Amino acid sequence: MPLTILSDDEVRTLLHSLTRQDILDIQQSLGDALHYYSTAAAEENECCSSYQPQRTHMKRKDGSTTLIMPASSHEGMGVKIVTLPDPSTSVSPQTTTSEGQGHDLSVPRGSLTLLDANGFPRALINAEEITAFRTALASTMLFKKRKNVHDVTIFGAGKQAYWHARLALLLRGDEIHHLNIIARTFERAKGLIQKLYDPDNSPNDPIHRPQTAIITPAHTEYERYLKSTVRSSSAIFMTTPSLEPLFPASYLTSHEGRRKGRYISLIGSYKPHMCELHPDVLRQAVAPQHGHHFHKHAKEGGAIVVDSLESCLREAGEVIQAKLEGHELVELGELLMLKKQKLEAEKAQSTTDSQSSTDGIEVKENKPGEHDGGLGEWLQRGNVIYKSVGLGLMDVVVGANLVNLADQRNVGTRVENF
Repeated sequence: MPLTILSDDEVRTLLHSLTRQDILDIQQSLGDALHYYSTAAAEENECCSSYQPQRTHMKRKDGSTTLIMPASSHEGMGVKIVTLPDPSTSVSPQTTTSEGQGHDLSVPRGSLTLLDANGFPRALINAEEITAFRTALASTMLFKKRKNVHDVTIFGAGKQAYWHARLALLLRGDEIHHLNIIARTFERAKGLIQKLYDPDNSPNDPIHRPQTAIITPAHTEYERYLKSTVRSSSAIFMTTPSLEPLFPASYLTSHEGRRKGRYISLIGSYKPHMCELHPDVLRQAVAPQHGHHFHKHAKEGGAIVVDSLESCLREAGEVIQAKLEGHELVELGELLMLKKQKLEAEKAQSTTDSQSSTDGIEVKENKPGEHDGGLGEWLQRGNVIYKSVGLGLMDVVVGANLVNLADQRNVGTRVENF
């Protein structure tokens, strides 16, 4: 088998060539892997947590952190090595990245090496773009199932913000009426929007263009706009390595802030001292008196979903600062149906396979007799907070899918008999 090499430009070109259906297919593969990660025993599937070594951190003199993330999937193995900058020296709370000269030095830099099941080298991939893509791919799994996505707000203007915006628009299209970008500078947010709506970046699937607004601290009424935007949002994606909450907890914990259920995704902070969302919002979400009750006025509570329970309890600043415990969190993989389970359920309901190919992954359904009290209903309409610190498994699964597509589409460089 040849070794496939994908540069950053080649990865970017490949990702922008993906149709909505391509994205749904890769998302399904990732969903299956996360399901096995959370539910399978070691003898059942090599995606399970028993086969995922803990990642290693190396702190360098310049304050940057290098992460070494080995992982095993059912198809093979891999390791991603990325270096992240010190956020205290390069980033303000309202932005994803700082401007660099030439190549942006504020984004993760490194590579992903993939091996087949026998240990033979399969691919070497620049990790810069794929890291943001796979994070957004997981972050939009539950977003895809939300009933209301009319108003979407994104904090940040870097690669993570871009891919969250792009996938949200590809997956939900004209259901999104307003897209708000909250960033440190107008120039960076403007650049994100120009790239997002550039027709050259959507050769196969055109991007829906909702009413779009930019909000920055430079505005004289920034606090008022920030508050009204956060409260009107039905989905909020936070993509900044912030060291402090991006807005006061009262925006969401007060009576007015609790008048609607929201989906909130937190993917920017990756260390215990980092924090995008105020811990009081998380504490309210797990308040013991509410359970999983859904009401059109979501006065209390919610559900907190994580990519990895063990990793988030050890690394996620919001979870740690809110002093949450394991029983108050649920792993994303526990909520997802496998593709084969989804097909069986649809077959039982006399639906067609062609319908299943366009719907994407499914979350577990309510049990018979459950209505507003069901978790499935809550995930669609209630307050849901998704927290991710990243798993090497995500990179290995998504990377393998992209390499297969690259080989089919003759993208990249192939080295025979490596």
